[in-house]
Amino acid sequence: MIGSFITHESGGALHENLGYVALAAAGVRVLMGFFGSGYWRFSQFFRGISAILAYVKDVMKHRELRYLGHNPLGGWMVVALLTDAVATGFTGWLFTTDRFWGVEWVEELHDALGEALLPLLFLHIAGAVFTSYRHRENLVGSMLHGRKPAAEPNDVV
Repeated sequence: MIGSFITHESGGALHENLGYVALAAAGVRVLMGFFGSGYWRFSQFFRGISAILAYVKDVMKHRELRYLGHNPLGGWMVVALLTDAVATGFTGWLFTTDRFWGVEWVEELHDALGEALLPLLFLHIAGAVFTSYRHRENLVGSMLHGRKPAAEPNDVV
């Protein structure tokens, strides 16, 4: 996604191919969210507004629980990033079709979705750094290798 964003001004085949790679990766992640196991599943981390508000309140009071999977805010960030990635890829593909080539609203929507990626990525990284600091664990490492320290009695599994 970042590579496609970086190449968006020059456009061309590199931008398009990187966009297709990002769309495929997001598509695989969406499929894993429905058909995968454990922490891959949306049902494991997709929580309602009351859970999110309770979590935010706990964060403000410095008493949030540690989640072995995604915390309520992190779960919604996954959904936001995937939605943006799929929508950006889809509108980019639409723009290559005969029917939508040169259609201004498709180009504008594609550009806006691409631009939305930056604040989402910033918030995602900031949330991972903040939560890593608060729980004294390396969440970026956990995202890469898929392991976290063992659950403690008060952790949400």
